[in-house]
Amino acid sequence: MNNNNIWQGRNDGDSPLHYRIFQRVEISENYEDILPDNFVLHGFAVDEGVRRNKGRIGAAKAPNIIRKNMSNFPVVSPDFKLLDFGNITCEEQNLEKSQENLAEKVSNILQKNAKSIVLGGGHEVTFAHYSGIKKAFPNQKIGIINIDAHFDNREPENEVGVSSGTGFWQIAQEGEIHSLHIGIQRNSNTLKLFDTAKNYGMKYILADEIFYENLLRINSEINEFIQKSDKVYLTICMDVFNSAIAPGVSAPAYNGIFADASFLNLYRNILKSEKLIALDVAEVNPEFDIAERTARLAASLVNEWFII
Repeated sequence: MNNNNIWQGRNDGDSPLHYRIFQRVEISENYEDILPDNFVLHGFAVDEGVRRNKGRIGAAKAPNIIRKNMSNFPVVSPDFKLLDFGNITCEEQNLEKSQENLAEKVSNILQKNAKSIVLGGGHEVTFAHYSGIKKAFPNQKIGIINIDAHFDNREPENEVGVSSGTGFWQIAQEGEIHSLHIGIQRNSNTLKLFDTAKNYGMKYILADEIFYENLLRINSEINEFIQKSDKVYLTICMDVFNSAIAPGVSAPAYNGIFADASFLNLYRNILKSEKLIALDVAEVNPEFDIAERTARLAASLVNEWFII
């Protein structure tokens, strides 16, 4: 589908007071079009990692549906510009090639001092997105904030290879990992995965710890983590949310968190950091969504970065 046909919405006028996102999107694959602080979007239309991880496939169809749900949000900054560089796909189940492709593109745009947004796809996007950031900033300490029910630090199986559940294990093999995982569920991670997190120094905040009275401690931990980072990358797996508001995911969670005032408080605290240079949403699965509820939530989370 032509992305020009996706970016559509209500047109109330052509002045900055009336702009909606679809009016400020430029379809491009020309790196010369990128200016500092532009948002540059890629779709990662890939769920081969989910298939390898024995999850519910379908997330490859999500990027265009998330785009559609982003289109009508109002623009609050007169300087806002979003460049859409299209979708990356996976041919012949070659996940590794797709990850390399995204990493190369992300590296190119970050070297232009732009901000990277990726719409997944499965959470195998994490290793690809991170690899592009590291390629652009090889000597910088990259802080990864993972909002997710899972650690995704599973060691690859020999007969399967890397998957949507191995991203943080892969990153750890490349050197010291600096990550903070928010929304971790005890009933979604084996003791082995908690042990792996401990051994690699992966910090985490359990889903049960996210409540209003605990925000001071959580935000303090987030701020300390960001302070120790040179650049920050935020990745969101939509299966962290309760299935009531995010039914369309690869691994639904009856006891997931809600996008309530407590969550938005800590989330916006992350977004306001000037060190944040990259964000992605993963695991939206349109095959199981209800009235595009999950896609709309993912679109809203991306939009929060535009208006912060």
